[in-house]
Amino acid sequence: MRMRVLLSVAAPVLTALACTAVTVAPARATASTDAASASARHVCSPRVEIDGFSDALDKTTFAAIPVAELSGLTHDTNGDLLAVTDTSSLFSLDSRTKQPVSVQPLRTPEGTPLDSEAIAVDRDGTRLITDEEQPSVDRFDRSGKFLGTLPVPDALKVAPAGRATHNLTFEGLALLSDGHTLVASMEGALSGDEANIRRFQTWQRVGHSGDFRLGPQFAYRSDAGLDVSDITSTGDGRLLVLERGFTPGVGNSVRLYLADPRHATDVTEVSTLTAALEGVRPMKRTLLTDVAACPSLGAPTKQPQPNPLLDNIEGVTVTGRTPDGRLRLLLVSDDNQRATQTTRLYSLTARLPRA
Repeated sequence: MRMRVLLSVAAPVLTALACTAVTVAPARATASTDAASASARHVCSPRVEIDGFSDALDKTTFAAIPVAELSGLTHDTNGDLLAVTDTSSLFSLDSRTKQPVSVQPLRTPEGTPLDSEAIAVDRDGTRLITDEEQPSVDRFDRSGKFLGTLPVPDALKVAPAGRATHNLTFEGLALLSDGHTLVASMEGALSGDEANIRRFQTWQRVGHSGDFRLGPQFAYRSDAGLDVSDITSTGDGRLLVLERGFTPGVGNSVRLYLADPRHATDVTEVSTLTAALEGVRPMKRTLLTDVAACPSLGAPTKQPQPNPLLDNIEGVTVTGRTPDGRLRLLLVSDDNQRATQTTRLYSLTARLPRA
């Protein structure tokens, strides 16, 4: 009897709940669909999403110095972002607002400016900065004082001293997470090497002195027609490699790769690297995304581009991790101080394949 009473009382309530469920379910489905749609609007590839972009630095100045020609990015030991320019300036940017907070000139002891393309920061705050003209990796303290330069193999020097082409030398630089290995990437191929093969030079830290000596050199196979514009450490012994090219009347091509140097062959003594790479194991690489495949997010463009989001992207750095372990990335484009190009920051997240 009691069970029957409860059921009879509950029947209207259950009917009401059923009706409520019918009206709520579509709302939940819509919310889920909207979230999925919003996520899809930011997908560049199965592994990469774009979170946004900013043109706030474009055609601006700080301390009367143009915030332009930004080529390399990294983090300082205090958390600020550091950005080097082709015009020999080092900007510190607030990591949250991405606005400049200070700027330093970069000069050799003779007062010569650098064609600075990439930057890494050592554990004591020393700035390691590539000069594409020499090429060289120069060391500066926090105040901007020149501390010295690292040794460079003769073959990587610009002809006639070496086999490198002017303006196609050290374009990328990364200090691996072990703190003992520094890697510089050549933008272009050496004379005699296959056109799409780049050499990555390493230096190893020696003892407690903190000095770096020449280490192994590795081969990296780039996409045809693209040069290596920057590299950065993923924190697990691997590298992110930014490849970039430009076709007049068409625009830029920009691709982001994951490269693993840990099982690559040391090619220091290999005079010629051909397409076959016989007896040579190049760095294994995996395409993470073609940036042209990212949604444009309403980005404007000042010149023809396959995707208006694109520009002359030259720098990349890791800014952190998401709660689910994806890397947060920041990319920057070099506007070459031209009216037709833009200084643009890009925020992406990338899920890396397992090491």
